[in-house]
Order: sequence, then structure tokens, then C-alpha cells
Amino acid sequence: MSQQRFVIGEGRISGYISIFLGALSFLAVFCFQFPEWLTSPEFREVYTGRSMAILLTATIIASFFFALLSFMLSKKKKWALIGLLLCTITIVTGGFTVQGRAVEKTNWHLGLDWLLLDLLLMAVIFVPIEMVFPKNKNQSKFHEEWRTDLVYFVVSHLFIQFFGVITQQPAKLFFGWIGLDTVHQWVQQLPFVIELIFAFFITDLFQYWAHRFFHSHHYLWRFHSVHHSTQNMDWLAGSRTHFVDIFVTRSMAFIPLYVFGFSEITFNTYIVFMAIHAVLIHANTRINFGFLKYIIATPQYHHWHHCEDPKYYGKNFATIFPFIDKMFGTYYLPGNQWPEGTGLHEAHYPKGYLKQMIYPFTKSPFDSDLNMEDRTKR
Repeated sequence: MSQQRFVIGEGRISGYISIFLGALSFLAVFCFQFPEWLTSPEFREVYTGRSMAILLTATIIASFFFALLSFMLSKKKKWALIGLLLCTITIVTGGFTVQGRAVEKTNWHLGLDWLLLDLLLMAVIFVPIEMVFPKNKNQSKFHEEWRTDLVYFVVSHLFIQFFGVITQQPAKLFFGWIGLDTVHQWVQQLPFVIELIFAFFITDLFQYWAHRFFHSHHYLWRFHSVHHSTQNMDWLAGSRTHFVDIFVTRSMAFIPLYVFGFSEITFNTYIVFMAIHAVLIHANTRINFGFLKYIIATPQYHHWHHCEDPKYYGKNFATIFPFIDKMFGTYYLPGNQWPEGTGLHEAHYPKGYLKQMIYPFTKSPFDSDLNMEDRTKR
């Protein structure tokens, strides 16, 4: 049975916010204490220790504030007490006194800093949007598989070094021996806006065909169908992706980035945009973005790709630009209509992250009474 959506004023929302912020703050302290092992060298270049210390202090204070608000509004005090406990532990372990320091580069690291900052940013942006402008008004934030989706989110962020290394290898292996300096110089001399649009287009074109190949190839569809297995589209749903899917799709996106050698600012802008946009298109929001939905992929556009009705399988493979689907005959966007449901009729997946990681290697998740032609229309 699905849980009911939260109601503003009952104290549960503020209680959960307090726990969420308190947990992030507690983990952030470890980033300051063990930066060599828990933070990303590339990401450390984006922020300063001072700015992160200020953000940590603000997060602790916010967690404490929402705990007090929950304590006053809710008849059940346990959520407020948990939030206060997390705040207290964070402060005792040095939450208000942490300082950044010089960090030596290590051979390996976890991306805990990337995980915490991205989780905070995505939650701040999309949780309010889904509460105020929900597509599915009956869908709770804590649906039956939210923990599984959160695990996917955590794993993909914590192991950013691993995924970064393996997805770059195909491009370096096949194109590293070619002298590309002239191409890189030409691309980097383009006006920033032109270079950025070119980066979006060429990577989306490569990802379109990788995405479509996952849908049409019998064995690869086992892995990509994990992403389609959720019936609860929300800001965490996009993270549900098998690591085989991540490897192939991101490798295909990195090939044009590597070959054309886009400037650092273009590359970083692309990464930030994709991080936010990938969450947006899976979000549980009814916002359709007006005429922009014909220019760039929106939640409505991508939800049709996840539609559970077989009549609409094989549509909207593009990640950014809908016109790429138009180019190859896979475009579908019927006015302001949305699909009635998302997920897979024909598949039966086990619950839980580890089981879903192993399952596609061992057997097909699809019913034996469906022939292969029916299955590959996705």
C-alpha cells in the first residue's frame, strides 16, 4: 500500500528535513577530517574549505531549526528528537570548528563530498517542486522503493573515481593515439555558447544511439530495463541505473568530449547541466515548460519514454534535444498529455540494489510467455 503524501503543518515534513540535514552535516565532518580519502581532487578545485565550513555551519543551524519546528507542530516527537540528536553529535564531533587544509593526492578516493553536495542541491531544488507541482499527487516521497533508488544515487556518487576511470578508457584506447591537438584548438576557439551547444548536440547524438541500442539489443535490454523498472518517477528515479548501463552510456558520451577536446569551462558546464537535467526529466512534476518542451527534453517528454503502455514503446531516446528523435523517427509528444503510468508490464525484478545488480547476469527478467519481438519494441 502506497503511503499518503505529507501535509504541510503537521510537523512531519520539518522533522524529515531536520533528519536529512543533520545526517548530511554529520557525514560532512568526516570529509574535513579525512579529505584525502573522502573527497574528490577534481571537485576540491571548485570549492574552498572556508566556503564548505560556512555551508556546514548553516546546514547544522537549519537542521536544528527544523527540529524545533517539528517539535512544536507534531504530536509525534521522535522525528524532532532524531534531528536534534544528529545535530548534537555533529557539533560534538567538530561541526562548528572544522577547517579546510592542504590535501595530498592519493591513489584512490571516495566522492563523499560530491555525494553530499549533490544530494543537498538536488533535494533543495526538486523536493519543493514535487511537493508544490506534483504530476502524481498520490505518490509519496517515501514510496516502497525509495530506499533502493537512494542506494543507486549513493553508489554512483561515492564511486565517482571508479566510474570516471572506466568510462574514459574506451575513448583513450581507440582515439588516444591520434593527434587531436589541431581539432582541440579549433573547438576551443569557438565562442562559448557555440562550443557549448556543439558539446550538447554531439554527446546527445552519441548517447541517443547508445540508448537506442540498449533498447533493441536483447541482452543489453536486461540491464537497461532496470532503469525502467520503477513505477514511481521522481527526482531519485534517474539514479536507478545498472553499472553496465552506466559504463556504456557514459563511455559513449565521453568519446566526443575527448575527441573534440572541449574547453574546461564547457566541460564543467556540461557536467553540471547534465547532473541537474537528468534529475529534472525524471521528476514527479507536472510542469511542462511551455514552448521550451519542443527545444529541450522535459519531464513530460521523458515520462513518455518510461510509459508502461506497449503502444508507446520505442519513443524519445534523446537526453537533451527532442529534434534528434525527430531526425530518426522516434519522437512522441502529444500536446499536454502525460502517460497514465510508467514502468514495465512484462518484467519482474527483485527488490533491492544488490539483487537488481546481479539478476540481469543470471537470467532475463521478462516473462517466458512473451516472444522476443514483443520485448524489443521498447
